[in-house]
Amino acid sequence: MPPLLEIRNLRVQFPAKPLAEASDFRAFPERSRSVLPAVRDLNFTITPGEVLGLVGESGSGKSITSLAIMRLLPPQASVSGEILFAENGLLRNLATLPDDSMRQLRGSRIAMIFQEPMTALNPVMRVGNQIAEAVLAHNRVPNDQAWQRAVQSMNDVAIPEPDRRARDYPHQLSGGMRQRVMIAMAIVNRPQLLIADEPTTALDVTIQAQILALLADLRSKFGLAMLFISHDLAVVSQVADRVAVMYAGSVVELGTNHEIFHAPAHPYTRGLLHSVPDLKTNRSQPLETIEGTVPPLHAMPPGCPFEPRCGFRVPDCARAFPPLEEVAPAHWARCPVVNSK
Repeated sequence: MPPLLEIRNLRVQFPAKPLAEASDFRAFPERSRSVLPAVRDLNFTITPGEVLGLVGESGSGKSITSLAIMRLLPPQASVSGEILFAENGLLRNLATLPDDSMRQLRGSRIAMIFQEPMTALNPVMRVGNQIAEAVLAHNRVPNDQAWQRAVQSMNDVAIPEPDRRARDYPHQLSGGMRQRVMIAMAIVNRPQLLIADEPTTALDVTIQAQILALLADLRSKFGLAMLFISHDLAVVSQVADRVAVMYAGSVVELGTNHEIFHAPAHPYTRGLLHSVPDLKTNRSQPLETIEGTVPPLHAMPPGCPFEPRCGFRVPDCARAFPPLEEVAPAHWARCPVVNSK
């Protein structure tokens, strides 16, 4: 099936401010004083109706990737590569699309659920009006019709008494309800692709399960493709068809849900999975951890960014940034050790 979204060699950089007192700047002077590579050599596809899970720890570049797709990065960001989106049978490069054309797509064909609903919602505007505003931005309809579509969208996301709740302000709603309002706003124009950036963060386990069930229902009902971003491996394992694991701005492993969680290839993916307790974990022993820390963007090593922390490293790991190579059918990893086997 042809992809709905295809990312090719995406790179996002920010200008760096030299800090003479930082010791790691002196270690990597040629890299530290020009740009910070927030995302580099990023490649993946999403087909219609598919859910791709993008997982990684904080600072790995997940949210930057989503903002690059939506063209919502700050003006100082430098973006290269291609972000191809299929519309009416044609692939359009969102990275070079004129601003007016991108505004037409954003919120209609591609929508996003932002990470924190309390900061994403306008605190002095009724939630129904905020959803209706999304309708009016892309459709020439009367205000009362936009309001009815907003109420219907709130009903679609299982908000009780949507007519009454639509007149509430964000502070009058619980965290779970606010997240449902964000989802209602994202789906009100029936997009083809939904980007969900940490949609279950800060929610308790019960509400989290309800939001995941809701997203699964909406996917089935409206045929949504989804980029599901999370640092929670357990959540991603429940919702994603395929999983991309990010580390220090690049995808280090990409494969099906089963391959990533049952036959991981990259040492970083294995380390993440071993760090998560399950019912078989020996409670009398400390959890396994990944030694060391993620390298800062201003001091990224020239080779594999995980090399300083990897127990399987070889000299080739430190020489050059490794490519993402296929280690099994539809299973890719960015590791000289794995790829040399």
